[in-house]
Amino acid sequence: MPAYKAPVEDALFLLNDVFHIERYANLVGFSEATPDVVAAVLGTAARFCEEVLAPLNQVGDEEGCRRSDDGGVVTPTGFKEAYRRYVEGGWIGLAVPPDHGGLGLPDTISQLVTEFMVSANLAFAIYPTLTQGAIAALLLHGAAEQKALYVPKLASGEWTGTMNLTEAHCGTDLGLVRTKAARQGDGSYRITGTKVFISAGEHDLAANIIHLVLARIEGAPPGTHGLSLFVVPKIIPQADGTLGAPNAVSCGALEDKMGIHASPTCVMNYDGATGWLVGEENRGLNAMFVMMNEARLGVGLEGLALSEVAYQNAAQYAKDRLQGRALTGAKFKDLPADPIIVHPDVRRMLLTIRAFNEAARALIVWTSLQSDVARRSDDAKARQAADDHMGLLTPVIKGVLTDTGFANTVTAQQVFGGHGYIREWGMEQFVRDARIPMIYEGSNGIQALDLVGRKLGKDGGRAIMAFFAEVQGYVRENAADAVLKPLVEPLGKALGHLQQATVWFMQNAIGKPDNAGAGATDYMHLMGLVVLGYMWCRIAAAAQAKLSPDPGGRMAGKLVTARFFMERMLPETATRLARIEAGAGAVMELPVEAF
Repeated sequence: MPAYKAPVEDALFLLNDVFHIERYANLVGFSEATPDVVAAVLGTAARFCEEVLAPLNQVGDEEGCRRSDDGGVVTPTGFKEAYRRYVEGGWIGLAVPPDHGGLGLPDTISQLVTEFMVSANLAFAIYPTLTQGAIAALLLHGAAEQKALYVPKLASGEWTGTMNLTEAHCGTDLGLVRTKAARQGDGSYRITGTKVFISAGEHDLAANIIHLVLARIEGAPPGTHGLSLFVVPKIIPQADGTLGAPNAVSCGALEDKMGIHASPTCVMNYDGATGWLVGEENRGLNAMFVMMNEARLGVGLEGLALSEVAYQNAAQYAKDRLQGRALTGAKFKDLPADPIIVHPDVRRMLLTIRAFNEAARALIVWTSLQSDVARRSDDAKARQAADDHMGLLTPVIKGVLTDTGFANTVTAQQVFGGHGYIREWGMEQFVRDARIPMIYEGSNGIQALDLVGRKLGKDGGRAIMAFFAEVQGYVRENAADAVLKPLVEPLGKALGHLQQATVWFMQNAIGKPDNAGAGATDYMHLMGLVVLGYMWCRIAAAAQAKLSPDPGGRMAGKLVTARFFMERMLPETATRLARIEAGAGAVMELPVEAF
């Protein structure tokens, strides 16, 4: 069985030394997030994930979810008890405002807890993270009575939430949604239609499931402009929150999936179910995007979290597995062979994963802090800058972190050799589980198109220009620093590649949109490399300030890993730029029948 230890020390280093969480003390909830409180929260979460959730990961994968005789869904052995303990810990409502039943701590802390949970057991983590997305949508767009009725129950974990967008004939193109909503005299609506790929659409963990459903009110205009969002509970609650009659919503089938077997992926049937409008008519997509953006950031985090647990197990295996001798002569002469960690190619694989993990975690923390600013700051200018940051980097986080996270689980599996292909070691489950984050909540090709087609030009390019200015400023300010110069020089070169690619799109994609489509994924990954490189510079600066004389210490390890990223990973920006500038000619030349 694979092992997992939550990276609490790394998380605290990022919060305290890299991003200086104390500078955000003016935001609501941050004054309560003292160093002692944050350390205690992360430490407690780590123990729960290591001791309760991680041991259930293989159990859940092997058992999966199953249908019950009454049409419900039964979760695997141990999941109900683990969920009960999770709820008792108050983890779902960690960042929910106290007046809605939560603890009101920064979302940044909640995101780190979620990373630990996903590393330990992705399938389990899907249930509460969907609930947190539903809470966010209701808090922003729900009526006062909806917030009062639903949010405290969701924040406590007594009820769980879902989002229902996809239908069998439409995924990304939500303008094709056919689910209908018919007005009723009492202000409610009758919801009729079928949704597919609904995570946690039915289960036995909570007393009620609150579905947020995208549907078209009868007579509404076609396309996305005619969609509205509805809250449709599995069991209709009374005004005081007690449960009443079952609603006309049911699970029609469970999908048989490649991974995340302990998370039910459901076909949901709405047969005239009672629902209530959330927000304004025909503005449902706007409300749903709150959940989608929450989900996309969370899914990017899943890529990191699975990469982290895969790395931990591969690194330990490399230190234990004896195979051959080092190229420079035996290193462990008292053993029949050296552990494979002595081999440069094994170290290359491990450092590639590690260099991604540490920078990706920094990116998650940086962006989560911006999320807190956007939601909690009184400064309109700061909120706008934070919104710009999140809008620009959300597709990068979702696309790059999940693409790379999956690749890293495969690389970690490779470290195990043949044992990585055997189920008992757990590595093949990480590979299977890491495949879905690249697909759901908007496939990664769509993220790339969103970045290039919408986010670059939004508000006259305000967000991307601010990003360029920030990184350029950092490079200039640290160009003479003896420690940082070997890091900021390659970062400056990579930033130049990103700027060159941006200009190329401006000159070559407006008249020929296929050029943008053909280069979008490479642009997304080019930008991802620049962002991760910027994170490594900031990590290295903080590590240098805390450096001890011990050459094997944690901070010294960060400096070496930063060099590895700059020398071995960041140069890929040149390849990405070359692909972008090749244009769409060869991509689009073949006629359809030639495929």
